[in-house]
Amino acid sequence: MTKPFDYREPSRRAFLRTAAATGGAVLAGQALAQDAALQALIDQNQSNEFGQGFDSGSRTIQMPKASLPTLSPATVEHTGSALAQFEGIVAKGGWPEVAQADRLRLGTRHPAVPALRQRLMVSGDLDANAGVSDIFDSYVEAGVRRFQARHGLSVDGVVREQTLKALNVPAAVRLAQLRTNLTRLRSLSGNLGSRFVVCNIPAARIEAIEGGVAVSRHTAVAGKVDRPSPDINSRIVEINFNPYWTVPVSIVRRDLIPKMQAEPDYLSNNKIRIFDMRGDELTPSRINWYSEEAVNYRFKQDPGDLNSLGSMRINFPSKDGVYMHDTPSKGLFGEDMRFHSSGCVRVQNVRELVNWLLVETPGWSRQEIDAVIKSGERKDAKVTRPVPLYWVYVTAWATPDGVIQFREDIYNRDGLGPVATTKRG
Repeated sequence: MTKPFDYREPSRRAFLRTAAATGGAVLAGQALAQDAALQALIDQNQSNEFGQGFDSGSRTIQMPKASLPTLSPATVEHTGSALAQFEGIVAKGGWPEVAQADRLRLGTRHPAVPALRQRLMVSGDLDANAGVSDIFDSYVEAGVRRFQARHGLSVDGVVREQTLKALNVPAAVRLAQLRTNLTRLRSLSGNLGSRFVVCNIPAARIEAIEGGVAVSRHTAVAGKVDRPSPDINSRIVEINFNPYWTVPVSIVRRDLIPKMQAEPDYLSNNKIRIFDMRGDELTPSRINWYSEEAVNYRFKQDPGDLNSLGSMRINFPSKDGVYMHDTPSKGLFGEDMRFHSSGCVRVQNVRELVNWLLVETPGWSRQEIDAVIKSGERKDAKVTRPVPLYWVYVTAWATPDGVIQFREDIYNRDGLGPVATTKRG
């Protein structure tokens, strides 16, 4: 069980002075000298977004740079270098397993902390001179933050279930991921265009790329494990504002019918209307919800706050009938595991992405976009120069900042098999 360290106010300085008294004098003294700056940086990184200002606060350890795109020839080159680095790590026995503990965080003392320190040192998230103490100090917290950023987890410096799970993926599994994804990245490193959009499905993240730079990043919600988002190579051609949502037959069968069996008012409460093949509107009471009858009708949700597509839909040709869109369920963007859709991709801060997509389209300035959304009027905007779009499946990569990133193989496409359950190395 975790034993709380004496961490009363003034919390950080009291902790560091106590650490000095218990044998960590040099390390504590160095940390005290930088305490004010580090605290300011910690305060800036309490969410799942990370900023470039944290680079200086983590001493010699760099955080990922948000401007570096996932897909580029440079990514291929540096992922190859990361592969060689991980071959060396595995050859030396990998890294230790971190024992189960209840929320390891700044100021706690626990027998699992020395193994955590060693784990972070081997992967380069913690300076090798940070010591072997069982106290979770500011150096360990900075290392955990960097590890979380590299693995797409909420950057809060606390070791909870998802962080612990990622820490204990064996080095051999990470090496296998790098090998598999290096092949993928090579196949994706051709002429992508000077201005394009990438959705990396396992990362549940969207990048708008211009001139080789990620000019904006957007948290996404991708397809469920049993309804995966497909690989896409297409072009964004149109934006729908205040769209209707026509419910796909697959969702009618798998979701809507069970909902109506449990909640007879579900359709009316969510402003979803029913139409027969002639376009005549029906009442829910006319349908037998305990049969397959409902799949013969068309279900259409009105625009508005309840609409599943939110205020915007981004269209592109797709044999799978998928698209990107806004959502009223904004809380999903705050989760570490963002796989809740039926194949389409929901986009956080979608208005910023749409503004970028329409920047060359006359009549669709930021002010005009805001006005039509506010009006609630159904309108469409054709993208003057269609923007290339790529939905890709990349779970491991390295960028020119030297930072190696990993994501969970959510759709089990890396072919890791039984090795994923290996406990060590």
